[in-house]
Amino acid sequence: MITVENLTKSFQGIPVLNGVSLDVQSGSVLGVVGPSGAGKSTLARCVALLERPDSGAIRVDGTDLTALGGTALRNARRQIGVVPQGDSLLRQRTAAGNIALPLESAGVPGPQRRSRVGELLDLVGLTDKAGSYPDQLSGGQRQRIAVARALAAGPSVLLADEPTSALDPETTGSVLTVLDRARAELGVTVLVVTHDMAVVRKICDDVAVLEEGRVVENGKLLDLIGDSNSRTASALLPAVDLNPVNESNFDRVADVVLVGFAAVGALLPEASHRFGVEVNLLGGGLTRLAETPVARFRLGITGERADSALEWISEAGGVVRRTLKGPQGVAA
Repeated sequence: MITVENLTKSFQGIPVLNGVSLDVQSGSVLGVVGPSGAGKSTLARCVALLERPDSGAIRVDGTDLTALGGTALRNARRQIGVVPQGDSLLRQRTAAGNIALPLESAGVPGPQRRSRVGELLDLVGLTDKAGSYPDQLSGGQRQRIAVARALAAGPSVLLADEPTSALDPETTGSVLTVLDRARAELGVTVLVVTHDMAVVRKICDDVAVLEEGRVVENGKLLDLIGDSNSRTASALLPAVDLNPVNESNFDRVADVVLVGFAAVGALLPEASHRFGVEVNLLGGGLTRLAETPVARFRLGITGERADSALEWISEAGGVVRRTLKGPQGVAA
C-alpha cells in the first residue's frame, strides 16, 4: 500500500530524514515512534506530500507521489487523510460542519454530504454532538471529529500525527478505538506518529523506530517482541529483573516470551508435567498487544530434564533465552 524508498529531507542544511525506507501493508496500522526530533512528523508530512522530500520515492498503491504535479497530485492526495498534530478544528463551524468541509471543497452535493457526515459521526461515536461547536467539546471529542474529517473524502490512507498528545488515558483510549474502527470497518491503512508506546500496544500491527532521521528498527510487532535486543520489546514487555535472584537455587534460569492465549495459559504447566520439572516464576508479568495476550517471565527450573523442558517450550513457539553464565547462557 505505502512504500517509502530512501527518503531524505533537510531543513536549512540540517538533515531530518536520512535514507528512510518503509513498507506499510494494506489495511494495517504502522506506529512510527522515536524520541523528539527523530523526524517522525516530517516523515508523515512527506508521505502526505505536505512537505516535498529532497530525494527518494513515496508510492501509494504503486503510484510515486513525488513524480506527480498539478491535477494528478491533487487527485492522489485525496487518497490520503491527515489528522494534524494539535487542535485543528475551525471554531466557527459545528462538529458536523468541520467534517463536511473537505466534502464541500470537493463539490459533493448536499444530500450526499449530509449522509456521509452522519455515517462518520456514528463511526466516531458523536452523533449527539453534530451541532456542537469545538469549544463545547472535550479535547478527546475534538480529536475524534478531526479523525472523522480526515476520513470524509474516503481516503485509503490515514496519517495521524501524535493523535493522543495531551490526552488522559481514558480519552486516549476513545481516540485509538476510532482509529482502529477506521482500519477494521473502512479498510483504511493507518500510519500513526507517536511518542507514546501505549498507542503501539493498543492498535499497531507494525512498528518503525526512528532515531536521528534513520530507521533503527522496523517490523511486525509480534516478531519484534521476541527479540531480546529489540527496543520495542524493552518498551512494551513487562520487566523481568525487578528482584535479585540466587540463580544457584535452580538447575536452569531463563527468560521466556509467550504470545497468544494458548501459549500464555498452557505452555508452562504442560512443560512441568511433561518433563517432571518444577517451574518457578521469578519475575515478569502479562500484558496485551491489541487483543493478543503476551507474557515475559523469568523462570527458575529445577529437575534433571530442565534443558529438555526449555527446548520443548521453544519448539512450541515460546522465545527462550537462558540467563545462566557459561554455555547455558545462549538462546534456545
